Amino acid sequence: MTAQRWIRSGMLGLAVGILLFAGAAGGNEGSKRSTGTASQAATKQQDEETERVEGEKRFHTNCSRCHQYPHKFPPRMMATIVRHMRVRATITDEDMRLVLRYMTQ
Repeated sequence: MTAQRWIRSGMLGLAVGILLFAGAAGGNEGSKRSTGTASQAATKQQDEETERVEGEKRFHTNCSRCHQYPHKFPPRMMATIVRHMRVRATITDEDMRLVLRYMTQ
């Protein structure tokens, strides 16, 4: 073989090696992303459940003295109701947000 053929075959081998390496690395990133997305979704669902439970506790602490279990109203109407009751019951913004989350789910 001549020197030129050695160089060409070496360059070709190097190019194939780079492509294979890049493909393998790209495949790993995709699986990491899907795993990360799945864990993020699970974390978000767990956070929503925690907020709902906390909202239920705050409802029982602040609202159940005068009100029974809440009726299901549309979220927009419920937001207006909770804002008005926030002023009358002197509850915090955080309590209002959690109670609203509980009542609209």
